[in-house]
Amino acid sequence: MAHPLDLAQIAHLIGEPARAGMLSRLLEGPARTAGELAREVGLSPQTVSGHLAQLLEGGLVRVEAQGRHRYYRLAGPDVARALEALSLLAPTRAAPVKVPSPLRFARTCYDHLAGQLGVDLADALERRGYLEASEETWALTPSGEHFLARLGVDSEALSRGRRAFARRCLDWSERRAHVGGALGAALAERLFALRWVARRTEGRGVRLTVEGRRGFDRELGLSWP
Repeated sequence: MAHPLDLAQIAHLIGEPARAGMLSRLLEGPARTAGELAREVGLSPQTVSGHLAQLLEGGLVRVEAQGRHRYYRLAGPDVARALEALSLLAPTRAAPVKVPSPLRFARTCYDHLAGQLGVDLADALERRGYLEASEETWALTPSGEHFLARLGVDSEALSRGRRAFARRCLDWSERRAHVGGALGAALAERLFALRWVARRTEGRGVRLTVEGRRGFDRELGLSWP
């Protein structure tokens, strides 16, 4: 259990409005330079650099150098999960924020699929007996192992990793769980490789392809308008 002072430090880092805005942008997926973040949150590059230094020191972001540029991204899936969870605790606005339909239908939640497509996928896996739910996780069944193998996902290798295997990740727009953890990431990676889904040009939006419509219908009985 974290010491209360450590929790307070993390809460302070996330709770400052400018840093919260920057973390929200990084949660959308693509790494960004300090200049890009400055333009998106409406602050000077100097101010943003100061905030990024604090986020780096606090372990919430990491930086990668490519040539003359330095790209910032979230430090890892634990940070992404924490930010998603906090978004569920945020007070409801008098005028609710409208989620654009494409983003609500399908997007990435750090490295796994979210939105209606993500929760429908989780429901179908459970309905077909491939996953069995507990309060916070899913367990893979023998039939689920066969399904994943047919899809091209090595479940045995995933289970040997350090990351939680299959988390029930509460979706902030659907208020139902989609598949997170190592399995969620592997499923998303495989579905992108199969071209069942494709990334949109900006942000973390995802679109369903013609191949995906056929594949989801054939393998899981899923279809969408």
